[in-house]
Amino acid sequence: MMMKSACVRLIVAAGLCSLLVLAGCAKDKVRYGDARGVETVTNEFGSTDLQLIAESMTRSMLGAPVVAGGNLPIVTVQEVKNKTSEYIDTRAITDSIRAELQKSGRVRFAVDAAAMQQQVEELERQQSEYYDPKKSAEVGKMVGAAFRLEGNITSIVKQAKDVKDVYYKFNLQLWNVQNGLLEWTDEEEIRKTTTKG
Repeated sequence: MMMKSACVRLIVAAGLCSLLVLAGCAKDKVRYGDARGVETVTNEFGSTDLQLIAESMTRSMLGAPVVAGGNLPIVTVQEVKNKTSEYIDTRAITDSIRAELQKSGRVRFAVDAAAMQQQVEELERQQSEYYDPKKSAEVGKMVGAAFRLEGNITSIVKQAKDVKDVYYKFNLQLWNVQNGLLEWTDEEEIRKTTTKG
């Protein structure tokens, strides 16, 4: 009887070990989705919101007289301030806007504050004895921006019982660096509502 009981325990233990091994080997299924598809996993800021804002702001800015005039304005992109209660990578938003504006061929970009340190380091590196002075970038030749692009994103979150409402407002402005005049501004609003159940 003792031997039978020990055998049963051994078989059960072996079965449990087999299940654990199989569970550890189970793989998550990965599939590609449409990067442009509407993302509705949560009501937090997501990829669809980023794309909507970038497209709207780019379209609007390309219609602004300072850009539409065809004089290839030189712009520097400043930080977009996140005034929401959640983490939002605002750099991803401005990078998308900058990429679309650059593709249009109607705007040029000067180095921004975030990349200035790398720019200075590269210039200094090329001034070392390892570089041919005739083929190195010269110090003092960088072009200053005529316009500064900056903005902010805010949100209002309301929740009552089974309903959560999130309102986002993204504002962007293009400032003339020389005279301090606001040359263009626009905003995009997004509302997302989640109902439990």
